[in-house]
Amino acid sequence: MQGATRIESLVRHPKRTLAGLVTALIAIGVAIGTGANFSAQATNPSNTFTAGVVKMDNSKANAAIFSATNMKPGAPPQTGTVDIQNTGSMDMAVSLKRDMVSTTDSGAANPVPFADKVDLTVTDCGAYASDGTPPVCGDANDHVAYGPAGTLTDMNDTIALGTFAKDEKHRYQFAAALDGSAGNEYVNDGAGARFVWNGDQTP
Repeated sequence: MQGATRIESLVRHPKRTLAGLVTALIAIGVAIGTGANFSAQATNPSNTFTAGVVKMDNSKANAAIFSATNMKPGAPPQTGTVDIQNTGSMDMAVSLKRDMVSTTDSGAANPVPFADKVDLTVTDCGAYASDGTPPVCGDANDHVAYGPAGTLTDMNDTIALGTFAKDEKHRYQFAAALDGSAGNEYVNDGAGARFVWNGDQTP
């Protein structure tokens, strides 16, 4: 009869019975949730992300490479040199373009512009040595980038000069001569132009 008494007690006091069940369930949950687990963790802090730099050094930046004066028809060319270096952080494709060409006609009318009579050659004399020794212009290592049959006027297209590695520096020689076909109508005439070097990141 003791079992019947227990059932009667539960029936007579349902709230107390429910509270007891809730307490029992919480106790079971706590018992299950307190089980310990071994774990490990590793981190890589302070990661940084920085863009590269495309940068060029021109030994005669914002200045003329040379000024050919008192040019005579058929005379040897007058020359000037400039050094171009990749001073950025990545390889750079270098190119050369001539723009802003102009001519002056101070005497008798010219059959063609004076710039048409200026024969121009641009030569890559080579790269500087690792110890800073400059290349020699006029030796077997020269590479003609423009000319020798071109004129100042004809230099319309962009000239690809190759890819420069980081810190690579080349010397370029410009040589200009007045064509032997220039007659008296070109006396005291002249021409001017700008040379633009471009550097672009490589793929």
